[in-house]
Amino acid sequence: MESSEGRNVRLASGPLMPIIGLGVWKMENGADTERAVSLALAAGYRHIDTAKLYGNEESVGRAVRESGIPRSEIFVTTKLWPTDFLAPEAAFDASLARLGLEYVDLYLIHWPVPLMPRSVWQALERIKERGGARAIGVSNFSRSNIESLLSYARIRPDVNQVKFSPFDYDPHLLEYCRSENIALEAYSPLTRGAHLSDAAIAKIAAHYQKSPAQIMIRWCIEHGVIVIPKSSNPDRIRENIDVFDFQIERDDMDALDTISRS
Repeated sequence: MESSEGRNVRLASGPLMPIIGLGVWKMENGADTERAVSLALAAGYRHIDTAKLYGNEESVGRAVRESGIPRSEIFVTTKLWPTDFLAPEAAFDASLARLGLEYVDLYLIHWPVPLMPRSVWQALERIKERGGARAIGVSNFSRSNIESLLSYARIRPDVNQVKFSPFDYDPHLLEYCRSENIALEAYSPLTRGAHLSDAAIAKIAAHYQKSPAQIMIRWCIEHGVIVIPKSSNPDRIRENIDVFDFQIERDDMDALDTISRS
């Protein structure tokens, strides 16, 4: 896993994954999602994260197809929900049909369950081998979940997508994933707005003349973590990707790393 000009992460299996993307959780299928994805792509995003569970794959796919941007330049993620563990390949094919795309860039197991059958990951391996997904990975997996999977995986996961922010910081999981060459990806990096008015965040934001959201997103990037802030607001969509013109100093990173314990 390596950074490419600070805007992409090279996954272990080869694909370049943009380090920032748009999350679309809880966006209604239809015009709202299409508008948000279209706005994001126009603002420079090249990474969109959806899932079967979100119910908006159709709208994500339509916006991607109608963007005028070559498909090869847009990184699309979707996910397998545990109710489909008995037929993962059929579930993947259904997601692909809803998206209206020939392939996805990343397909994730959305959630681990106790004693997850090996056949689930083996199905994802087959999906990757037949070209349905350029990369495969997991979401919400702990270290023990990953260790269990690695004990039998022929193809290793490229990504582990987890809840991650200065207020949900697990340095041990981050370091473990690094040691296994698995990219960590942050969902809810803005804590769904719960901590945007935090005084310590606001003080650091003022120092850099950036918004609290930009500081929290940049903090993820400084850790080499892929980040998918969710917004349907045009101004916030543009603001959230405007994070490549500054770096957070070491002392401020240390303060952010310990903010939940301060």
